[in-house]
Amino acid sequence: MELAFERRGAGAPLILIHGIGHHWQAWTPVIDRLAAARTVIALDLPGFGASPGLPEGIPYTAESLADAVESFCALLGVREPHVAGNSLGGYIALELASRGVVRTATALSPAGFWSRSELVYCQSVLRALRASARAMPQGQVVRTAENPMLRAVSAGVLVAHPSRLSPTALIAATQALGRASGFDETLESFSGLMPPAPPKSPISIAWGEHDRLLLRRQAVRAARWSGQRVKLLKGCGHVPMSDDPDLVARVILEA
Repeated sequence: MELAFERRGAGAPLILIHGIGHHWQAWTPVIDRLAAARTVIALDLPGFGASPGLPEGIPYTAESLADAVESFCALLGVREPHVAGNSLGGYIALELASRGVVRTATALSPAGFWSRSELVYCQSVLRALRASARAMPQGQVVRTAENPMLRAVSAGVLVAHPSRLSPTALIAATQALGRASGFDETLESFSGLMPPAPPKSPISIAWGEHDRLLLRRQAVRAARWSGQRVKLLKGCGHVPMSDDPDLVARVILEA
């Protein structure tokens, strides 16, 4: 299916997949670093960012979103790309690796490795963030983004260093969260989300040291599932791209 996307660089194709409620611009801090070595295609998942929703009758699940990414790559004529994803996007990257349709997959704090209580916590936090984004008047969104203390409160659950997140980026992310038509159904589908089948493609998993949404102890389960150690992203939160762009780019390019 047709999705909104940003393409930069030259070299082997690399697909970037954002988390729930976000948009391709989540990758802005790292995209040019990656584009120095790859043809980078950062996309908006169906029902998020500027992409249309899924066709009528297709439920929003991680698997159906992975189907959409796979179809999108076929539409572009991109075969066996490298893929990297964050949060929900990390799960989708691992799902594509389990299908054997990607060259490598890098997952940053992927969804799906939670306990029941951790899942309920994650859903509760995300619902609260969504409700706030939808209820907040535009003027308040701008004031929150431009005030360092308010920005820290607003973004602190997702990034370790809110001061490194530009006001413009936070405003755009808040708007994307509030407007995402696929958010509610996708979040509900998390209740049935289990780790994917064993990967057929090489994978790499990394976890934010200060992840406050998907707590870092979930990395132990991800390591057990993958049969390998999970890298720790020092000084990073759940969405690590703005916390340490150089580190995130290096992890992805070393996959």
